[in-house]
Amino acid sequence: MVSPGASSVRIRRETLLHVGIPLAVALAVLALVRGTVLPDVDFWDTGELQTVGPLLGTAHPTGFPTYVILAWFANLALSPFGEPAFRMNLLSAIYVALAAAVTVDLVRALTRSLPLGVLAGLGLAFTDLVWALGTRAEAHALHLLFVAVLLRLLVAWEDAEPGSAARDRRLVAAAVVTGLSLGNHSLTLLLALPVGLFVLAVEPGILRRPPFVALCTAAVLGTAALVFLQLPLRAGPFRAPLVYGRPETWDGFWYIVLAQQFQGSLIAPFADLAGKTADLADRAATSFGTLAILVPAGFVVTILRRPRYALLTGTSVAITCFFAASYDNADISRYYAGPVLIAWTWLAILAASAADAAATWVRLPGGRTVIAAGLAALLLLPTGLAIGARSERLDRSTDRAARAWLDRALTVMEPDAVVVSWWSFSTPLWYAQHVEGRRPDVAIIDDRTRLDEDLGDIYDVIDANLPTRPVYVIRADPREIRELAARYRLDPIDGADARSLTRVLGPQVGGG
Repeated sequence: MVSPGASSVRIRRETLLHVGIPLAVALAVLALVRGTVLPDVDFWDTGELQTVGPLLGTAHPTGFPTYVILAWFANLALSPFGEPAFRMNLLSAIYVALAAAVTVDLVRALTRSLPLGVLAGLGLAFTDLVWALGTRAEAHALHLLFVAVLLRLLVAWEDAEPGSAARDRRLVAAAVVTGLSLGNHSLTLLLALPVGLFVLAVEPGILRRPPFVALCTAAVLGTAALVFLQLPLRAGPFRAPLVYGRPETWDGFWYIVLAQQFQGSLIAPFADLAGKTADLADRAATSFGTLAILVPAGFVVTILRRPRYALLTGTSVAITCFFAASYDNADISRYYAGPVLIAWTWLAILAASAADAAATWVRLPGGRTVIAAGLAALLLLPTGLAIGARSERLDRSTDRAARAWLDRALTVMEPDAVVVSWWSFSTPLWYAQHVEGRRPDVAIIDDRTRLDEDLGDIYDVIDANLPTRPVYVIRADPREIRELAARYRLDPIDGADARSLTRVLGPQVGGG
């Protein structure tokens, strides 16, 4: 019979193992990544997320409502830590740290080894790709956390006693997390088939439980529907200062949610498979260095040791990488964060298998734990050796380029000005205007604004405003830049042409 005192000691020990060590990993990751976080506003999508989060606004497709809702709360909770732009950047570092912590516990459950869990958590967080996600406002950092939590819940469901209520609750919890993840990023859709195959492999008779299947389905769709309500609510009756598109209308809502704007970005998915494979190998080498050659072996061992987990993660990696290799839009490297997490779990399972084999002939007290810890240290060695150079390379702690540009632009633009901008420069301008309350007199006409307000092309906007208001342009398309020079007399304020902030003085002599 176990005494109450012994039971209490066991509970404290399990709490340390399951909570304390993952939390310590999270704090270590946060401490190091925090030193490289962008200190201020930025260009591009980062500037948008830094704006819509504090405003509870709506972002570009798919709207990212889960991210925005959490960011709004985080902006309040993190108010002692600087300005809103920095808080949104810090939030990404927190997401990466939490993803590392969950990965520790996931791998511990998969391998029965806490040292290997620490290996995977630290290895994940300090991979170039993942570390970079933690330095700026980034929905992909939250997606990574959701992937880690989903995998952990599914493994817990697989390991639970069949037929128990506790087991069912874990699958329902996984369904809720899936719905939240859908509200954060549409990459979650790529996990639908892998999760479905995993569930059927673990419990083939689940389809004979239609009420439970309906409950799980409702948990996914209901959770996603609830968070997506943020779009029409904040674009309609409770309108936010910054709204992308027209999600308060039926067609406008589905335009955002289904990302119709980007539907032409998937290009020739079955073309140049050899080239795409070579690119994937290069990405693996960049992320894992010398450990990249062990990743396929890790997957093979995972098939042998955890075949259903191998089915779940193998299909997830294959589908995600296949999609990302054919999707031509912005910084696609972020799409590989989930596969990087999974590859670290495969490496840990490979190390666990090696530790088991070695422990059969190394007769030492706690031999497997000692061997696993040694293997974990060995596998972390490349990361440890590279961490200084990696930190220096990824460090954005002194990057104030967007702030310097923003202050300069808002200073030189005359009162009541119109600036015909494009996305990368529009987002910090929106931040200054809507979050900081600067220059409310300036009309920021982004390409999205022209579409939503039916303003015509950039020349229509310029011609409509030029007689009565100062007009400035910032463009990226070389054809537009040439056409602007042909149509108008220009004063490039900070550069040689309309790629930088440029004043439109009037039509060319003899022009229209």
